[in-house]
Amino acid sequence: MSTTASKSVASKSASKRRQKRKDERGPTMAEQADRHVLYQKSVQDVESEIDFIDERFQALRGRKAILLREDFCGTANTTCEWVKRHKTSRGVAVDLDGEVLQWGRDHNVGSLDADQKKRIDLVEDDVLKVKTERADVVLAMNFSYWLFRERSQMIGYFKKVREALVDEGVFFLDAYGGWEAHQEIEEERECDGFDYIWDQAEFDPISGRMQCYIHFKFPDRSRIDRAFSYVWRLWSLPEIREMLTEAGFSKSTIYWEGADEDGDGNGEFEPVEVAESDPGWICYIVAEK
Repeated sequence: MSTTASKSVASKSASKRRQKRKDERGPTMAEQADRHVLYQKSVQDVESEIDFIDERFQALRGRKAILLREDFCGTANTTCEWVKRHKTSRGVAVDLDGEVLQWGRDHNVGSLDADQKKRIDLVEDDVLKVKTERADVVLAMNFSYWLFRERSQMIGYFKKVREALVDEGVFFLDAYGGWEAHQEIEEERECDGFDYIWDQAEFDPISGRMQCYIHFKFPDRSRIDRAFSYVWRLWSLPEIREMLTEAGFSKSTIYWEGADEDGDGNGEFEPVEVAESDPGWICYIVAEK
């Protein structure tokens, strides 16, 4: 037998042994995990988000919001939380990804009671084209609207949102920034049973284009790499507010997160016009029609 053939046989044999050991161990934690469950646990805090929206709308308009539309809704987790809050609350969740919407129907909408299910509608459509009943509230969270990387596109989207709101309607967005947002870095955070890794893999300072990923790591050392992938533009707050004004919104307010004793975010958001420079910040933007 030639040396090349011997190496080939040895390689195949080693591969079979590795596969056998893997089969004996059973599936890894990563192989058993559901990326949508991991995302909801590590990224979203729908209870606090809906608290903020509910309270702010009431304070601004003197009444409860009834109909909420969630753009770029993914699994519609936030909309489900909305319809749970009040017996009169109704929600419309819009996303282009039919597979993710179906997951939301099966898992999130599926866990609602019969009355709540009647008050929620999941719509597979483009947020630039979709036509829905005019809503009290439209929200675009988790920086999802940053997929519009051209100014004309973003203003076009903001105009569509304004048209989709009732006369007293309010548009809720979030944003993040700080000098760390311009860096190519990874940030790891421990969650219940897994680690969440935010990966800013690429950043172009000329166009503002970002390539970001979410990875998950487990105690058995298995991983889900690039569980989620995003290509965004890193928009600044002045740019966003200027585009909201150009789209016809009468007013926009920045709600800045406070800090705890260690300097970390405390989950409390207050309206501000001036903020301190920070390596990494998150805020809400509240735009009134």
